[in-house]
This record gives sequence, C-alpha cells and structure tokens, in this order.
Amino acid sequence: QVQFVESGGGAVQPGGSLRLSCAASGIIFSRTAMGWYRQAPGNQRERVASIGSSGGSTNYADSVKGRFTVSRDNAKNTMYLQMNSLKPEDTAVYYCNPISGAIGFGSWGQGTQVTVSS
Repeated sequence: QVQFVESGGGAVQPGGSLRLSCAASGIIFSRTAMGWYRQAPGNQRERVASIGSSGGSTNYADSVKGRFTVSRDNAKNTMYLQMNSLKPEDTAVYYCNPISGAIGFGSWGQGTQVTVSS
C-alpha cells in the first residue's frame, strides 16, 4: 500500500523557517525521484521542488529557488524540505509524492499546512 505522510508544518512569521518531513512506504523509495508539491486555496497544486532517487540532482520552482532546500535519507525512506525566508505567498498545504509518471504518483496524503503571516 503506497502511503506518504507529511509533517512539520505550522504557523510562522515572514522571514521564518520550517522543516518539512515526508515518510514514504509502499514504494522502492531509493529508486524513486520525489517531489514536494503545494496547493494554496483557489490554486492548482504545483511542484516546488524535486530530487533524484540518489539525491544527487535537485530542481526548484523559481518562486522558491534560493530559499528552499530538498534532501532525502534513503535509509529512512524519508524526504525533507528546509524552507527559509518564508513569505506569505508560501502559505499552502504541502504534499510529497513521486514525480509525475513514477510509480506511486497520485497517491496523495493529507499534507501539512504551512501558514506564513504576521
């Protein structure tokens, strides 16, 4: 059974930081490129970061480049998203999932809410 469990969200002030975690099961995690996605109210879900199966390659949306860092620990079947210099426009529910087309893509968890507000 494919399952992704996100955690680490919360409410922070602009300029603050959060570290999200994603625990994966039901897939061969070490062979799966993964992504962090977010969905703000009224918006479509968008991918903000991705990481190759070994962690050697990463990509970021322009809106988060230089502020967010994606990493993974294949021994723990876990992916992380370090978010710094948070802005109000980063407010969204954050999800993790394989990249589109990979096994397990589309099995969405409940996500973790990130709220950036003064």
